[in-house]
Amino acid sequence: MMLNRRNFLRNTPALAGLLLNLPAFARTDDNGQPAVKKAIILRSSWQTVNIGDIGHTPGVLTLLEKYLPDVEVRLWPTSLDNGVETLLRRRFPNVPIIRTADEVTRAFSECVFLLHGSGPSLVARKDVGRWDKETGKPFGVYGITFPGVYSPDPKAMVTANPLDVELLNKARFALFRDSVSLEFARKNGVQNAVMEYCPDGAFAVDLRNDEAATSFMRAHGLEAGTFMCVIPRNRFTPYWEIPAKKTPFDEKRNARNQDMKEHDNAPLREAIIQVVRQTPMKILICPEDETQVRLGKEILYDKLPDDVKARVVWRDHYWITDEAVSTYVRSAGLFGLEMHSPIMCIGNGIPAIVGRFAEQTSKGFMWKDIGLDDWLFDMDNEQDISRYVPTVLAMARNPKAAKAKAARARKLVEQRQRDTMGLVNKNVTG
Repeated sequence: MMLNRRNFLRNTPALAGLLLNLPAFARTDDNGQPAVKKAIILRSSWQTVNIGDIGHTPGVLTLLEKYLPDVEVRLWPTSLDNGVETLLRRRFPNVPIIRTADEVTRAFSECVFLLHGSGPSLVARKDVGRWDKETGKPFGVYGITFPGVYSPDPKAMVTANPLDVELLNKARFALFRDSVSLEFARKNGVQNAVMEYCPDGAFAVDLRNDEAATSFMRAHGLEAGTFMCVIPRNRFTPYWEIPAKKTPFDEKRNARNQDMKEHDNAPLREAIIQVVRQTPMKILICPEDETQVRLGKEILYDKLPDDVKARVVWRDHYWITDEAVSTYVRSAGLFGLEMHSPIMCIGNGIPAIVGRFAEQTSKGFMWKDIGLDDWLFDMDNEQDISRYVPTVLAMARNPKAAKAKAARARKLVEQRQRDTMGLVNKNVTG
């Protein structure tokens, strides 16, 4: 049987470093000369107070590791605090992190491509513009929502930032994480020859902290496959409640949160009650961002009937992405008002229901793009709200069917990951 060198090295990482220094295994170019490994910049890591925002980076790094194994990736982050740097270094020990001005200059000189990672908008437009102006080298945009802004007036015209349009037109490809964004771009001046749907990078997260997850589950009487996770949410994330963000109090946004808090989360609470009373499932109330720890107790747990509380666990502290994913994969499914925990669930074959509202922009529509229309709920639509509890209950009653449905969505995601990473590879190495 013929030995495939690439697969052999990939599956035996302990030997790879040694063997690649031997002549028989060294990489060479078409002329037999030692090959110079191409390097690219991944501009990502937007913030760390939300496990979904954390997830963008390890997700895209995992895809690059899988589909561009012979390319060096350098991460240019915005923020790696709250334990995230340790998390990334443990999973991706060979990915250099660009920090200083000198490191940026060196990366601009040595790297052949810049990839703007998945995110809520063209987050790093200034840095992408700088790369384009200073190097003239190619760049691409991978899986963003566009334009990623919210207008409180439903009749107001949402417009695209002209700089965004200019950069998206200059990019080698402009990939959007939901079809609504793709259509908006087409109608608002983006005329890139390569414009496609691309799954959010967080679908590919494979981080794990099994020890922490199983320890927490043991301590709270949760067994694999016999509980569901639920995540509450405010209309606007109250960043002013997070000291590290140093965000000033926003009176208007806080007022909107208070006005809609019960309306939006009451269906979740009712779903908890019905799942506990009608099925053997337990419930774990957990957060996607730091502010949802307190919210989960206030709006969900504290208002539950006593007979239901006995089989509900409230997680009383925040976690980060590896422990969260290790918990999700042991659950029977997840429901709530967040986006990225469901994304990471589906990416790992776990059923997940998404509730969305206008303040969250168009990202939730990606659930339709991957065939999960009936697991997507518009919490501004009373007809949608009326079917929320029955849908959660059906997932709890028939976990086998729910997993099969999640697997079909995951397959669609993985096909688009292959296709879009092929596009990245073509532009970097072709």
